[in-house]
Amino acid sequence: MTQSIGLLATDHISVGLVENNQIVGSARRFPERAGHTNPLANMPVQELVEAIAQQVVLAAEGHEVSVVGVGFPGIIRGGVVEDSPNLQQTKGHKLRADLSARLAARGIGAPVQVVHDADAMAAGIAASLDHLDKVIRVWTLFGDGVGLGRYPLPEGYWEGGHSVVVLDPREKFCGCGGVGHLEGIMGNNAMRRRFLDLEPEEVFAQARAGDERCAAFVKLWHRALAAATATNIHMDGPGKFFISGPNAEYVQVHLLEAYLSEMVKMSPLQGSQLEVVAITDDMPIIGAALSAAQTV
Repeated sequence: MTQSIGLLATDHISVGLVENNQIVGSARRFPERAGHTNPLANMPVQELVEAIAQQVVLAAEGHEVSVVGVGFPGIIRGGVVEDSPNLQQTKGHKLRADLSARLAARGIGAPVQVVHDADAMAAGIAASLDHLDKVIRVWTLFGDGVGLGRYPLPEGYWEGGHSVVVLDPREKFCGCGGVGHLEGIMGNNAMRRRFLDLEPEEVFAQARAGDERCAAFVKLWHRALAAATATNIHMDGPGKFFISGPNAEYVQVHLLEAYLSEMVKMSPLQGSQLEVVAITDDMPIIGAALSAAQTV
């Protein structure tokens, strides 16, 4: 079987060797320990790309690799990071060319493809659930970043995390600087800026304990996701939406469904399903490798 490398870069780097849409052995993680901060956001772009290259080399050791797929946050076109609010130092960087050169210098000449991290997640879910013949949409709640992934890979920009979901001009918490964005409500950094004295997990815990301020925000959090989902339904049709990532644990599906039913009223567009999927980094690693193999 053809072996490939899949890699995900969000607030950490995860990488693995992929064969027949499955991880061979176990995935690698850099840094090894998770934390509240995003260490990749503080790395100069050259240092970040070097770290990615090093992880690919370690994963590929002793294997002949046919392709390297990288799931990366932001607007990715032609291997260039046109913008990335959560890894701002990479804006304008020719990631595919830079990484390809670094890998070639280490004896890995496999072609490199870079896709949006949420699209990598969608492809990974499609492969893992044997849904490669279906359209898959997934909200990725990675933490700081919120994305909407789709499989098969669509044309266009597809920055669902920056959907405008509120019109209040005071809603300026999105990392990109935009007003009223979904990520400006659901992202971890946005929640920290909003509350100042609470971590995101504390907001949800206090909401469950009856704190009115936090409970009101949790309703806004769900309504915002429902609004962005409704917008996508009106543009791309109804269907199955998966919700994944670390912050998916906070999703109350019944509440989300209730809000969505208020927003989608035309009968041909009704009937969408919402499902929270518990995942590890294996899914987007597999998806990044699959996406790369399909575009070579």
